[in-house]
Amino acid sequence: MDLLSDILSVLELKGTLYFRTSFTSPWSIRVPAFENVARFHFAHKGRCYVRIDNVEEPVLLDQGDLVIITRGESHVLYCDPVTADNPTHLDEVVEKSGFDGSGTLVYGEFGMDHETQLVCGHFSFNEEASHPVIDQLPSHIHVPSFSPGSSDWLESTLKIIGAEAGRHGMGGDLIALKLSEIIFAQALRIYLNEKGRTLPVFAGFADPKLSRALDAIHNNPAQNWTLDELAKIAGMSRTTFAQRFSNQITLTPMNYLSLWRMQKARKILTDTKLPVIEVALKSGYSSEAAFSRVFKRFFDLPPASYRTLQQQLDAAE
Repeated sequence: MDLLSDILSVLELKGTLYFRTSFTSPWSIRVPAFENVARFHFAHKGRCYVRIDNVEEPVLLDQGDLVIITRGESHVLYCDPVTADNPTHLDEVVEKSGFDGSGTLVYGEFGMDHETQLVCGHFSFNEEASHPVIDQLPSHIHVPSFSPGSSDWLESTLKIIGAEAGRHGMGGDLIALKLSEIIFAQALRIYLNEKGRTLPVFAGFADPKLSRALDAIHNNPAQNWTLDELAKIAGMSRTTFAQRFSNQITLTPMNYLSLWRMQKARKILTDTKLPVIEVALKSGYSSEAAFSRVFKRFFDLPPASYRTLQQQLDAAE
């Protein structure tokens, strides 16, 4: 599995669709903050502005554009700059529209020609998931429909989501939901290949030499890797490799290895009934005691207690 796919799989990426909208001018809507999610809006028809809290310039979302607000910050969606400073809270909009969770959220003056159709939702990861690629994302990712990195396939996928979401077609909501998860991966790939290539962490994944070492770690995290072995795979001296890895990934090679092993171990613990010693072995530790010490440092609980707590939380949902 390639690096990005492996990361998103272990971090348990999930998409959630809220609604498809039909907003007619004039309108301005305040969307509250939401922890541990990345909100998204896709302009299926028409255009609007997105003003994200603590971001200086608003985003103009043209038809066919996608914006992902990576940390779920509060933001205002509005049709025109003159409406920006008098938004209605989303909860009030939902109440006034009579939206019951199905179909399309219709809001605004009846009979107006200027209509904006959005597909809105969020992406989430496991609450215990952590990785530098996600932690270092900017406040938002804007993918214009005309972006050179926006392939025809991405454009087609977004159009399918827009066509299926809230239409009551058989299987339509499931199709849109699953495709939304693919969209996050595509948008992140575009960002990594373009604006992110020179930034910390992302530059490391774009570096052909460092990526060879990262591939080795991800393909076999249980192997007893040494700094010398990883440097050899990268085709660099030990010192140069360690310095470049730390500068670009923002973690030492061994710290990155530990982080990734613990994320893999967390998922194995919650997804299987394997004994802790087997989880330890699959995570690169020959001793259950050593594994437990490292796991507790990351998650504040020993592995067995962590598994029990997660099972209780799942049962309570």
